[in-house]
Amino acid sequence: MRHLAVAAAAIIVCALPGCGDDAPDQDPDPDAGTVDAQPDVDADPGVTWPFELPPGFPVPRLPDGERLTAELAELGRYLFYDKRLSGNGTQACAGCHDQARAFTDGRDTGLGSEGAILARNSMSLTNVAYNPVQTWANPLLGTLEAQAAVPLFGETPIELGASAHAQEILDRLAADADYPARFAAAFPGETELFTWGHVIAAIGAFERRLISGDSPVDRFRRGDATALTDQERRGYELFFSERLECFHCHGGFNFTIAVDHATQSEPAVHYFNDGLYNIGDGGYPAGNQGLYEFTLDPMDRGRFRPPTLRNIGVTAPYMHDGSVATLEEVVDLYARGGRLITTGPNAGDGALNPNKNALVAGFEIDAGERDDLLAFLRALTDEAFLTDPTLADPFAP
Repeated sequence: MRHLAVAAAAIIVCALPGCGDDAPDQDPDPDAGTVDAQPDVDADPGVTWPFELPPGFPVPRLPDGERLTAELAELGRYLFYDKRLSGNGTQACAGCHDQARAFTDGRDTGLGSEGAILARNSMSLTNVAYNPVQTWANPLLGTLEAQAAVPLFGETPIELGASAHAQEILDRLAADADYPARFAAAFPGETELFTWGHVIAAIGAFERRLISGDSPVDRFRRGDATALTDQERRGYELFFSERLECFHCHGGFNFTIAVDHATQSEPAVHYFNDGLYNIGDGGYPAGNQGLYEFTLDPMDRGRFRPPTLRNIGVTAPYMHDGSVATLEEVVDLYARGGRLITTGPNAGDGALNPNKNALVAGFEIDAGERDDLLAFLRALTDEAFLTDPTLADPFAP
């Protein structure tokens, strides 16, 4: 079945500054410490992208065999919001990915269509076209199409629950008055329109449209000196300072160094342990141990892909398991150099986790600077993206 095979991705596991000898040649921020630092991504990759990209953004890389057209992406928008895509007809992809929350859901962890509580926080879909791999820690999900198959067909736990209703769901779509024309426009010349390969290709195409790059920080970087307040600019300077070290993992145009686009020679895949837990000697809660679950290397316990910080102000709660409720708590965790849990089954001092990234060493920050940093992080919110009608639910009244 097209798109359902999952190919293994190359893994670059980073634990220390520089990420070791196997890391790709990549400077997270070539002018570290300055307030206008951005990587050079203006080279023409010779790739056609049918939608307008923000100034300074590179063209995303299209996986081999995939294509992107306006018709395909628009079909994907309908499917993304269509509850008929779940086995019991109660939940769409959008059930875990609300546009107003930068395509997250506000829950600690996701909720499946049959009531299953999922293990991971629903990641923002902001700029997923630039992800080198998808999800928090699965290095095998290298494309949006491979990832989409997991919530659709996964059975442990059940998310959308399509596996036991695969043909029934396709029949629902085929019986709709609108979908035959949309599928025909998206897949011209094809005789068999209603296939799962087509459904997944369309959803992936829509997700590649979820590009955010018009926050106040972006406008400031493009030369609008009035786009940031004095407080937000002070926070910007702190963020890009060597004292706080934030930009080493969250630098570049997408505010994460785990990034891929058509001008790179290869995807930059990174995973980090940020000292969220330290159960025993470096452990994380069972069943939620990050990259370790795929490599079985004890040093990979607690390593997760660093997400983009774009729209971070609207995507609470935070971390892979939603266990950090507010942005203030996130800053405090990094200032301490890891989280201290004093009681319960997860008790331990994350600052002492032996697998923790050395950059998460803690830093001194006073109350005013903390407020400045928080103001900057909230200035990464792109209101136009959160309200763009071309990305919104087409079934909404």
